[in-house]
Amino acid sequence: MGIFNILPGYARTPPGRERVILRRMPLVFLVGTLIIGMPSLVVRLFHWLGIEQSPTLVTTIDVYAYSAFSFFWPACVLVTVGAFIVKLMKGPAYVADAYPLNDADAPRKLPPDD
Repeated sequence: MGIFNILPGYARTPPGRERVILRRMPLVFLVGTLIIGMPSLVVRLFHWLGIEQSPTLVTTIDVYAYSAFSFFWPACVLVTVGAFIVKLMKGPAYVADAYPLNDADAPRKLPPDD
């Protein structure tokens, strides 16, 4: 008897959209990060090329980029964890705890408190 015993008669659910999400999330994370970081990189590229930008503009773009990163990265993690949970739930059912209980039919009678 192994540690994990698959429940007999359980029909596996076919994979669905969660597999597509899990496969695409690394690319979505990378491309989204590059798109969000692009304005900040372009402002710095202008500085290297000798085109002067206002320091307020650079700071504003950096703050907006940081805010977008703060929203985008947790959203990616949330969607990935949700898809992983759905994938895990669609797997085979296992017998979780097959231990016999001593008082399975009724609770044990306690002695009266004196």
